Amino acid sequence: MTSSDSSTTTASGGPRLVSAWWRAGAYGCLLLLALAATAGVSMYEQFRAQVVHLQAQLHTVPQIRFICILLDAQHAPALLVTQDPLEGALQLQRLNAVSEGREDSMQLWVLPQSGTPRSLGVLTSKAKTLRLPATATALAGAHQLAISVEVKGGVPESSGPRLPYLFTGPLVQKAL
Repeated sequence: MTSSDSSTTTASGGPRLVSAWWRAGAYGCLLLLALAATAGVSMYEQFRAQVVHLQAQLHTVPQIRFICILLDAQHAPALLVTQDPLEGALQLQRLNAVSEGREDSMQLWVLPQSGTPRSLGVLTSKAKTLRLPATATALAGAHQLAISVEVKGGVPESSGPRLPYLFTGPLVQKAL
C-alpha cells in the first residue's frame, strides 16, 4: 500500500478525528458560558440584596408629615418643628440663642383655627435639638404652633398660656 492509499482509506472508511484546536475551543466556550452564568446569577443576587437593603432603609428614614418654623417678634426664625408619624414625636431645633431663664420654662402650644390652645409639652432642656412626644392626632386641626414663657415646669392646659407668645408660626401639613 502506498501512502495515498492509506489517506484515502482513512478518509472514506474510518471515523475522522476532531482537531485538538476545535476541542480546546469548545471547552473554552463552555467555560466562558459557565462563568457568564455564574456572574449573571451573582449580579442578580446582589441586586436583590440591594433592593431589600434600600427598602429597609426607606422604613427607617424619617418621613416628615408636619413642619413649622416659629418666628420671633422681628420675624427671624427661632425654632424649627417637624413631626414624623412613624416616630410619634416632634423634633424641635433651636435656630437662635434665646433660652428660658432659671425660673422659667418654654411651653409649646397648638393654636387651632377656633377654640382654646392645647399644650404639646414643656421644653425641659436647653439643648439645640429636643424631642417631645406628639402624634399626628395631637396636631389635628392645628393652624399654628406657639411658644410661651411660663413658670418653671409649665402651666396646666386648663389655665392656658401667658400672652403674648414668644414665638409663633404656621403649621404646614406635608403630603407624603
